[in-house]
Amino acid sequence: MNTMAAAFAESIQRQDIALIARDGYPLSAKRYGAAGVVKGNLIMAGATGVQQRFYRRFAEHAARQGFHVLTLDYRGIGESKPASLKGFEMSYLDWAYQDLAAAVDLLSQEALPLYWVGHSFGGHAIGLLPNHPALTACYTLGSGAGWSGWMSRTEAWKIRLMWTFVLPVIVARKGYMAWSMLGMGDDLPLGVYNDWKRWCKFPHYYFDDPEMSHLHALYAEVTTPCVFATSVDDPWAPPRSRDAFVKAMVNAPLTLLDLQPPAGSKPYGHMGYFRESAKPLWDEVLDWLQSVPAHTT
Repeated sequence: MNTMAAAFAESIQRQDIALIARDGYPLSAKRYGAAGVVKGNLIMAGATGVQQRFYRRFAEHAARQGFHVLTLDYRGIGESKPASLKGFEMSYLDWAYQDLAAAVDLLSQEALPLYWVGHSFGGHAIGLLPNHPALTACYTLGSGAGWSGWMSRTEAWKIRLMWTFVLPVIVARKGYMAWSMLGMGDDLPLGVYNDWKRWCKFPHYYFDDPEMSHLHALYAEVTTPCVFATSVDDPWAPPRSRDAFVKAMVNAPLTLLDLQPPAGSKPYGHMGYFRESAKPLWDEVLDWLQSVPAHTT
């Protein structure tokens, strides 16, 4: 990095925040201060098993465009994990009900528009938030229904093998989902594994689970403008998987985008949306968020 680039990078101030979830669980969060005129607050809601540090470049980029950006590690992940995941009790949806809801609580105290960028689970979480009316606009990337039937034949075979044979053996041995053994992300608590495995059996994810029928009403309450974008080369959340998930959002103004990686660029896949090569996409995301008429809480 040359001197000018280094100085530019250093102009973004990052603050460590001890965020307290709604149920009192301590979370690690970071806030990237906006450079120049402040356009709003932005919550970066990450994917399952992905630490907040993965989103640092996007957060810094958005901060340079005038957004205060908050990232966080959900409970059980990264800097928010306990000393041992074995015996750690939680539900998958605690990440939305308790952790992300606390982030919205914190930032909605400020008289600024509050924007949301979600990756995979971070897009799912919008309809789970008890305080989603505080959001001005949401843009999600790679959020799908999780069912292997929406995936390519090759990917579906790999996913079924993982859920049926590989992960049960690992979980039985370790007492949690030691995903890092497969090189696929952070280890996950047992409760996350059990919920995720069950819901991925259904074409419409947890909306098809008889025990979760109340979620239909929650998602029907969402009226925040949302973009649900996914890449045609996303192996886990291809467009038809995204389409199956958003059927529950019957009252939200939705825009569905099928992304094509630019010619000559790296594929997006499921993780490439937030790699540095995707900077042109980041600008499209931020431009769209700003185009939505702002309201403050």
